[in-house]
Amino acid sequence: MNNRNISHIDIVTKDQAVTSQFYSETFGWNIQTIEMPGENYNVWQSGNIRGGFPNIDDNNKIGGVTVYLDSDDIDADLAKVEANGGNTVMHKIEIPNVGWYAYFTDPTGNRLGLFTRKK
Repeated sequence: MNNRNISHIDIVTKDQAVTSQFYSETFGWNIQTIEMPGENYNVWQSGNIRGGFPNIDDNNKIGGVTVYLDSDDIDADLAKVEANGGNTVMHKIEIPNVGWYAYFTDPTGNRLGLFTRKK
């Protein structure tokens, strides 16, 4: 995969309902709720960009935004990240019925994600 499109953008929230209502009413974003193990997750669509509103946790701090890049092979991409001076923050995790994701940092500490959608 040569062209690494941005596949998803997370905007961390303290309250998914309030955040979803704000972006829906302010910018007209289409919001849907996906049932996830342990919690529901609100996703948004704006044009051809899709994202979500994860709740605050150890991987998601308030004020945080995570950009996810498309990946055909997350494990191989994480190996390339590490070979080029970056670090794996979180290894590949499955999102049931959706796909897989992982986090890494570049050599200067910027955190991004990798995402593979189930076919």
